[in-house]
Amino acid sequence: MPDPKLSFHGAAGSVTGSCFILEAADRRIMIDCGMFQGSKSEKELNYRPFPFDPTEIDAVLLTHAHIDHSGLLPKLAKEGFSGPIYATRPTMELCGVMLQDSGHIQESEVKQLNRRSRRRSRAPVEPIYTADDARMVMPQFISVPYLQWRDMGDGIRFRFWNAGHMLGSASIEIEVAGADDARRLLFSGDVGTRFKLLEGLPQAPSGIDYLICESTYGDREREDLTQDARRDRLKAIVAKAHSPSGALLIPSFAVERTQEVLTDLIALMDDGSLPRLPIMIDSPLASRATEVFKAQAGELANAAAFIRALNAPNVRFTESAEQSKALDLVRGFHIIIAASGMCEAGRIRHRLRNWLWRPECTVLLVGFQASGTLGRILQDGARVVRIQGDEIQVQATIVAFDAYSGHADASDLEEWVSARAPIGKGVFLVHGEPEARSALTSRLSKSLNVPVIEPRLDDSFSLTREGARLIEDATHVRLAPEQLGRPDWHNDFQRFVLDLSDRLSQAADQKGRAVILRKVRRALDPGEEDIKARENHNAMH
Repeated sequence: MPDPKLSFHGAAGSVTGSCFILEAADRRIMIDCGMFQGSKSEKELNYRPFPFDPTEIDAVLLTHAHIDHSGLLPKLAKEGFSGPIYATRPTMELCGVMLQDSGHIQESEVKQLNRRSRRRSRAPVEPIYTADDARMVMPQFISVPYLQWRDMGDGIRFRFWNAGHMLGSASIEIEVAGADDARRLLFSGDVGTRFKLLEGLPQAPSGIDYLICESTYGDREREDLTQDARRDRLKAIVAKAHSPSGALLIPSFAVERTQEVLTDLIALMDDGSLPRLPIMIDSPLASRATEVFKAQAGELANAAAFIRALNAPNVRFTESAEQSKALDLVRGFHIIIAASGMCEAGRIRHRLRNWLWRPECTVLLVGFQASGTLGRILQDGARVVRIQGDEIQVQATIVAFDAYSGHADASDLEEWVSARAPIGKGVFLVHGEPEARSALTSRLSKSLNVPVIEPRLDDSFSLTREGARLIEDATHVRLAPEQLGRPDWHNDFQRFVLDLSDRLSQAADQKGRAVILRKVRRALDPGEEDIKARENHNAMH
């Protein structure tokens, strides 16, 4: 029997697009099928063909419902995958609302893009998939409880462990029988933190051969804030943001992050630490996801506080576009929580467009901001941004508060990996930007006696008895490593356009602006200025 083969078709050098394929015993099992986010170069991968044949995938094992792990499942099915998708019950229920919302957003954004493209005589584009495509994939889901072995045939079985990242999240243990011995693999999924409001501690087995581990926060340490300390910090942020004519905007992932922040805000208002301020949840997805959370409340820690927050009299969920637009008319200080968490899509972009230029606004970032996203650009201190074609001066206060992150930090990850010992063959680090992966590699290499590997996008490895062996095959490489997990030329171009506009506006007069433009033109075509200079010289003599 040949050795199992593991391929990395996403989250290899960046934090999105999670997608791995395990080939064993003539079966192809996919772990996650996530959407790429971040720079335009990475997001463009979502539109390209898969680097494999979807009809040859036998089954999908899903770690959790976040779009960077599940978001391309409708595309996979649309292109021929007809097998089962195994997930926990909460993950299945959340995918039922999240994937349809993703399809709806794509239809809406493509419609707007094609409207602009017609004016520019550009060819129209199609959405990656539609809301109907997302609905059609749901019958393929099969729910599996935590800790229950599921036999997939041909000597392959798996079980889910609670990863503590979000409702329904799982680490996946896979056992592949062999002629001489079994190979045990563990896919971490996203590993939770020790102080998650609605989740318990992450769980996973020990004594495995190969560990595939996330590294999102592999290069940083967060303060380990207890519930009381986190709420105290949130109270201080809200109090500082309070302005009679202002707003606190919280870009937030619609699933779990919104529910956590809302629960803490209401707890602070209930005990008198904050006044009873209006809170608007401006996300239809968050509304539908919250219903799933209510139905699965038995799975949550602090469920009573969560339910109390939902029933608070000052909390309002907007549903229709008209209700969302009406928020522009709200007077007096208020709090708006809206998706998406990285400011890349959804209603938060309208809210930011309406508020970023106002000094009485505060934007609170409560999650990881991938490189190249608008959220990351704001977090890094940009003073001018473009949203929906408009150039906006950033006068709002930008605050990053990562205590709500669902990801373990570097110390937590090291501790979690150590608890998996003995690890027999090797560790693969995925789901991290280059600096984060490198830092965690250095950290783990000091304590582990097995190789720590940083796979590149579309790398494949043979999982031998002696260890992982890279299979040299560059035919399917879609992006070079230096193009992943970093801003791309689109980001550089937008920054250049904004800087040029700012420089022109600061020029003293028409002559000053002409000098700036002449320098830019000379940079674009160095020879053109020399030709004109010679022509002028000849004309004068």
